[in-house]
Order: sequence, then structure tokens, then C-alpha cells
Amino acid sequence: MRRSAIAIAACLATAACGHAPVQESAAPAAPAAPQAPAAKPAIGAFGFDLAGRDSSVKPGDDFFRYAGGTWLTTNQLPSDRVRWGSFDVLAAQAEERIHTMLDALANQRNAPGTNDQKAADFYAAYLDSAAIEARGLAPLQPTLDAIAGARTHDDVARLIARPDLDLPGPIGIGISIDQKDPDRYVAVVTHSGLGLPEREYYLREDAQFQDIRRKYVEHMTRAFALLGEREPAKSAQAVLALETEIAKRHWVIAKRRERELVYNPRTRAELDVVAPGFPWAATLDANGLAKQERFIVRELDAMAPLAQLFRRTPVATWQTYLRYHALRQSADVLPKAVDDEFFGFFGRTLAGQPEQRARWKRAVAATNGGVGDAVGAAYVARWFPAAAKAQVLELVENLRRAYGARIDTLTWMSPETKVVAKRKLATFRPKIGYPDKWKDYSALDVRRDDPFGNDARAQAWDWNRRLARIDRKTDRDEWGMTPQTVNAYYNPTFNEVVFPAAILQPPFFDPAAEPAVNYGGIGAVIGHEMGHGFDDQGAKSDERGVLRTWWNERDVAEFTKLTDRLAAQYGGYEPLPGLKINGRLTLGENIGDLGGISVALEAYRISLAGKPAPVIDGLTGEQRFFFGFSQIWRELIRDETLRNRVLTDPHSPARFRVNGVVRNVDAWYDAFGVKPGDALYLPPEQRVHIW
Repeated sequence: MRRSAIAIAACLATAACGHAPVQESAAPAAPAAPQAPAAKPAIGAFGFDLAGRDSSVKPGDDFFRYAGGTWLTTNQLPSDRVRWGSFDVLAAQAEERIHTMLDALANQRNAPGTNDQKAADFYAAYLDSAAIEARGLAPLQPTLDAIAGARTHDDVARLIARPDLDLPGPIGIGISIDQKDPDRYVAVVTHSGLGLPEREYYLREDAQFQDIRRKYVEHMTRAFALLGEREPAKSAQAVLALETEIAKRHWVIAKRRERELVYNPRTRAELDVVAPGFPWAATLDANGLAKQERFIVRELDAMAPLAQLFRRTPVATWQTYLRYHALRQSADVLPKAVDDEFFGFFGRTLAGQPEQRARWKRAVAATNGGVGDAVGAAYVARWFPAAAKAQVLELVENLRRAYGARIDTLTWMSPETKVVAKRKLATFRPKIGYPDKWKDYSALDVRRDDPFGNDARAQAWDWNRRLARIDRKTDRDEWGMTPQTVNAYYNPTFNEVVFPAAILQPPFFDPAAEPAVNYGGIGAVIGHEMGHGFDDQGAKSDERGVLRTWWNERDVAEFTKLTDRLAAQYGGYEPLPGLKINGRLTLGENIGDLGGISVALEAYRISLAGKPAPVIDGLTGEQRFFFGFSQIWRELIRDETLRNRVLTDPHSPARFRVNGVVRNVDAWYDAFGVKPGDALYLPPEQRVHIW
């Protein structure tokens, strides 16, 4: 688990931008009248792909297929992908653009030390397969030698903690924002160390998981053979046995969502009490945290059992475990036999991906991972118009007004809690497109002939960047995603919503599209991210981002009744035979989806400024709104990947992000004439209305 991933998992993201807060006492501004499209939309006549519908399906039986069934049947999953949908189409577009840009940079002279030089050389080095093949395993040898030289458990802990090696272990440490003091960074201790996606892969006895474990051992056996192990099958079994013991001590994934449970401040001395026997001194010395006196421990009662496991497991077993993971971490910049072996298991077997992605596509991904801001600055300069930012900000403000209006009318929330909720809403800080300042890569050494070293140095650079600021005030201008990422997020510790440039394109957002489609698309995404500030976890932070209880007990009880009903609904959905959605794991995202569409619809109505919505191609405004919403969730996905996501992803599968949401929205019933007897019909008293 990369240390940057640990930091993000601990805090959900880090970033912020300046935004003048809306004052609660101010009179609301007059809503802007809807603007006529300035040009032809990129999709269809008004922004929605009407040809992608399947009119043979009743909207009340399966709205996901009704609104996109023909698209689902006429599209095919590319052989090098595990999923293909609206997000992936835009990601492929960004990938192509960056490919063209990096190719051009790699074929020109770039001044040493510039971002262009670093991005071009990172990319070119990764692409040079012939040179990678010629070097063989030599780049990995210093790591293997360091592992072989370990004599004590302290030595093992130092290896795991070294930022340049990025090796996993049962206890990991990252650096994140302090959830109870958002103006400071803090070191975060968490459990880690698994090779398979989640603890359930080791512990479930279903035939499919037994088969995965068998194939995992077979894969590791071949991997150890590539390292020249004398008894590769024995080594593989040892790793599975150790990781299974680690998995037994991990918390279940839904429990790890509970933010108050994973916030346990401890001093340096108290770490020895929390996890007695663990080599804290060696660990903190190796990662540069030896002088730190304050830590946040996440899975508190897992630490002592993991520390005991660490001590009682022989050093030789840890060496075997680390050899495998050292090979895994760098497989893509090692010879083809290694790269193919790891793709064969993690790509083909575990995710169902038939074909390895082209080298240039993986080079783009690697460069984004290593010097993402250098790529991002060039990306937005070429492909993100400033006018789009202003239009999205207008949408955000209409969503803010809509949330405020809906909070005012809530019957389950007390007046005193509404005051704080409105204050939190007023201080939401939207960040659109790209950051105001970029990461400084001047201290990062990138070489055109060293892809293995580039990755290691980028890991160390990122860790040292985080380490250097641990005693400084938090940087609220930082982004947790690059602008070329097709995604969005809410960061509760800064109370901000962030929308990278790459998602602000059709079908999510099109300046030329009819407003209802934009509100159903990017409007629902904006509402979703804003809604995370009021979901079952985001609502645990106040308007300053401080993790604390600001609801009264009655509000909490009423909110819990509603969210329990939503969790039960989703817990009944079965994406694959015998595999149901975890309604608790996905609760926050489902609340976000439901709140997002409800508030986006309200914002669309506000945008009409009292005028009736036009009928276009026989469709009402609200029908176009729901079509816009469904269009962003069109998706094909491989069964293996779907299984992984159901077990590990807090988001519900795309089909249920549509069907599970609309059946709780009264306006959808009216828009499409959904009646009792339809498969998705819920009686009014069973529909969940939260925001």
C-alpha cells in the first residue's frame, strides 16, 4: 500500500481553494434564467443520446436499461479494460491527449530540471522496453540484497518503513490532515500488508474465493521462480499463510468507514502500549518520524495482535514476503516475463481483463502517478477553457441555494441543527478545473535511462514532501487529484468540493447542452460531492472541518432511521448470484447519490426562474434531467471486477446508482408514469427522503 494512499484513505483527500462564503443573513440572489445553447451539443440534439435508449424496457422496471440499454448492447468492453462507461470514455480521451503531448515532449530538447524534461523523461524511460529487458532484474538487486541482509525484526521494520522501497507490512504509517485540527498535518498509523484486495479474499470459503487463493499461490510460485528461488511453491504458501494471519486481524471494511472509530490520538510513548513489541524506534527512524510526538491510530484494537504477529513470525518468513512484494511493486519496469506474470494474476485472473494495456497507455498512467502536476499544468493549458469554469461555478451556486432550500423544509432536523447545517453549506469551498499552484518537482531527479529509479525516487520525493510540512500549517490550496483525473471528491477536513478539469466534459457537462441534461449530469455529481458533507460520515465534521458532534441526539436518531432504511434497500440488491451489496459499506455514497439527484433537480427548477421548462423532442424538462443522470452511469463491467468492487468499493455498481436512486425520488414516478406493479415501484411511505 503506497504511503500516499494511506494518507488519502485516512482523510478522504487533501485540498482547498479560496471562495467567498455565502452569508446566511444575505438575501438570495435572483436565479439566472436558463441560457440557450451557444453551439451544437457534443451528444445528440440537446446533450442526451436518445439512440442509446431501449424502449422495449419499461422505465419503471429497469430505468438503467430503459435509458441506456441499446448503448449497453451495442458497445463492447475493450479487451484491455475491465470497465467501459462514461468515466472510462473520458479517461481514454484524456489518455490520448496526454499521449500526444508526451510524445511531442519526448522528441524535443527540454531544458534540464524543467517540468517538461521531467515529464518527458519519466515517460520515455518507461516506454523503453528494450532497455528494461536488457537490464533484467539488476535494478531490483539492491532491494533484494537489503532484504537478504535483514537479521532482526528491527531490520525488517526498517525495510518496510523506507520510503524509496515502498514495501508493505502489517502496520503502515502515512501523513494526513488532522481531522480534529484541520490546520495541522499528523502521522497516521493503520493496518496494512495484504496482497489480495481485501480481508474477505482470505477468509471467505465460497468456491470462487478458494479458487482465487489457489491461483494466487500458483502465481506467487511462478513469481518466486523468476527470482530464482530454490523452493518457490514453499515460499508461495508461506506468503499466503502470513497474509491470511494479517487478514484475520484486519477490521471489516464497513467498520473502517466510521470516522470517530479510526481517530485515536496517541503519543509516541503510547504507541509502545498500543502495539507492544513492535519496532517503533526502528520504523520511525527509517521513515523520518523519530522526533514526532503525536500520532493518530486508526484500527486501534488491531495493533496489538498485528504487533504480536510481527514478532512471532520468523525473520526468514518476512524476507520471503518482502521479496515477493518487492517484485510485485516494480513488475511494470522489470522484464516482460515479470510484467506478464503479475498482469496474468492481478489483471486477467483477479479483474477479468483479457489483454494487457498497451505500453504507451501504461506509460501515461505511470507519468501521471510520478509527476502528475507537471502533466496536469500542460493538460489544462491545452484543453480546459476558462469559460467552462465560470459556468460550472454558476451550477455550484444554484446547488448551494437548492441545498439551503431543502434544509429549510426538513421535518426531521431540529432548528438549532439547521443553523449549523446552513453555516456548513455557506462555507463549502468549490475548486474547479485545476489548482492555483502546482507541486514543485525541482528536488525530484528524473532520468531518461532509469524507469525503476524514477519510480523509487518519486515515491521518496512524495514522502519527503509530506514529511517536511508535518509541523507546518496545512496547505488549503493543495489538490488531492490531478486535473486530468476523471473524478471528483469532497474533503471533510477542509469542507471543500473538488472537480478536476477532465470530468467537466460531455456527458457530465457540455456548455452547449440543454440545461436539464447538465443538471442531471454534472449537477448530480456536484450535489453528490456536496452531499458528502451531510452523509453518515461527512456530517461528523462541522463547517470548519473539525470532527465533532454538532447534531443534537434527536437529529442523529431521526437521521439514523432514514439511513438504516437506505442501507437495508441496498443490502437487498444482488449484482452477482450470491453476492449482495454491502449496504453499510456503500451507505455514504448512496446517501450522496440520493441527495445529489434530489438537490440537482431542485437546482434545475431554480435555474428556470419561474418559467416552464420547454418540451424538446417530446421530452419534458424533468424527463431530460433524469436521462442526463442515467447517461453518466452507462457502464459495462467484467464480472471479476464487479465482484472485487462489491467487496471493496464504497460505491454501489452503476446499475444500482441509477435504479436504487430514482425509485426513491417522487418526481421520477411522475416524469415516467411509474405505477404499482412496476419492478422498481416503491410505495410513497417506503421511499427514503433524506435531503
